[in-house]
Amino acid sequence: MTPFIAEIIGTMLMILLGNGVVANVVLKGTKGNNSGWIVITTAWAFAVFVGVVVAGPVSGAHLNPIVTLGLALVGKFAWSQLASYVLAQIIGAMLGAFLVWLSHKDHFAATDDEGAKLACFSTGPAIRNYSSNLISEIIGTFVLIFVIFYLAGPNVSIADAADAKIGLGSIGALPVAILVWAIGLSLGGTTGYAINPARDLGPRIVHSLLLKGNSDWSYAWIPILGPIIGSTLAAFCYILLS
Repeated sequence: MTPFIAEIIGTMLMILLGNGVVANVVLKGTKGNNSGWIVITTAWAFAVFVGVVVAGPVSGAHLNPIVTLGLALVGKFAWSQLASYVLAQIIGAMLGAFLVWLSHKDHFAATDDEGAKLACFSTGPAIRNYSSNLISEIIGTFVLIFVIFYLAGPNVSIADAADAKIGLGSIGALPVAILVWAIGLSLGGTTGYAINPARDLGPRIVHSLLLKGNSDWSYAWIPILGPIIGSTLAAFCYILLS
């Protein structure tokens, strides 16, 4: 197990369970069909918990490019490792999305609603207004990263950054799961709270390859740019207040 592999596996498990609950709720004929938003947000929180538990001891369990970016911006993670972490997270997200499709293949075939099928892979807005959607993703991501900085603790020196496993795994999985749960319940209803570019982009690519339907690429930049901006603002505020 290396940090690269740990990020792949941790992200894969997170997406398998996180997108899996969406499939369970929205696809036709499942046991959990129409069970609602509480089920989705709760399972997503537990999905983060599972991913962090597995990857945390090895990679710090970032599982999210903007977590890696935010920690690098405040000197808690080596910039030289950022690209490999992001690549691993995208690969893991694609693998997780593929497994969701594989485990729900019959239900995808039974479902006529193309929007519901896409929702099992990537996020989308409740009301399509790009400026508002972008702001929603910025705010949700800001909360995620800003709180993670304080959960992880401010007492790691820059000299240790190359070797220190600073990230979600360093603080224990439960606080982060609760944080993601709160964001989903409070802020997630507008855009589906991507707050993670890999979580949206990787599965969206898999959707385009497997289902060959409309993957809504015109919206795909929102869950990439919004989290990047939110993470950068959180890092700036953390540095300013430290």
